[in-house]
Amino acid sequence: MASVRRSRIWKEGMICPECGNDVLVYDPKSGEISCPSCGYVVQERGVDRGPEWRNLDEEEDRSRAGAPLSIMYRDHGLSTVIDRIDEDATGRRLPKETREKLLRLKKLDATSQVSASEARNLQQAVNILQIYVDKLHLSQAIAERAMLIYRKALKEGLVRGRSIRSIMAAAVYAACRLMGAPRDLRELEKAYPIVKRKTIAQGYRLLLKHLNLKVPVADPAIYLNKIASKVGLEQETVQEALKILQEAHKKGATIGKDPVGMAAAALYMACQEKNQPITQKDIARAAGVTEVTVRNRFKGLKEVLEEQTMH
Repeated sequence: MASVRRSRIWKEGMICPECGNDVLVYDPKSGEISCPSCGYVVQERGVDRGPEWRNLDEEEDRSRAGAPLSIMYRDHGLSTVIDRIDEDATGRRLPKETREKLLRLKKLDATSQVSASEARNLQQAVNILQIYVDKLHLSQAIAERAMLIYRKALKEGLVRGRSIRSIMAAAVYAACRLMGAPRDLRELEKAYPIVKRKTIAQGYRLLLKHLNLKVPVADPAIYLNKIASKVGLEQETVQEALKILQEAHKKGATIGKDPVGMAAAALYMACQEKNQPITQKDIARAAGVTEVTVRNRFKGLKEVLEEQTMH
């Protein structure tokens, strides 16, 4: 009862016709203006949008709202089943017209549902997506975007003749990049080794070509903290590597290069400038690339920065 009183608002300027009290109470839930002295309802307004029960037990939740709609479900969480029943609630047989109407509704409902093969396809795709979500610690927003991309690919017929897991992996990779939280192809392969990097890349190019996805180019800077944390580098070194990448970006040295390799090379260069004893092998292992990649990208960065110093 205390919660009810807190929701009420004292209203002045009106008089109770029953007892003459000039201080009434307005209840925003029911829209009623009543007298607190005699209980007379002076004005009824609006519709009571509260539940039809009184929840006397604070711990019991009797709300009837279901789960929110989600693209993760085959039917978005709204499933309907019309059973073939010829009797009403009292057990009496339904009239012929009613039975025929229900039969037509049942047929319409069945034709509006997705096919059994498509339902199995989507269910298998959701199971694979859940593996990536768990292993890569992806957010719900990324998971839903990946499922949306997969549904579009399924509608366009891109899954036909290809494995579900390869298209789903490509959709996850695309969703991560679209949502600004890119994952490397090596990470996806490690999360689900059945699907190889080459297969994911092929599926990703297929999605870009047919679904017209506008995927931004991955910024190497977003990989700096991840690599630095694995080898225990200080934030000062990360900031120095960030400056190196910014200078390289101005010169166009990062275009067309693997962002992870560029981030690893920038960190290695920053370590050398800060006199930190980190080898190329340590950086390469933390970034998940080869030492050759780090060495080549390091040479490229060094040449670009030396040219800038000379000018």
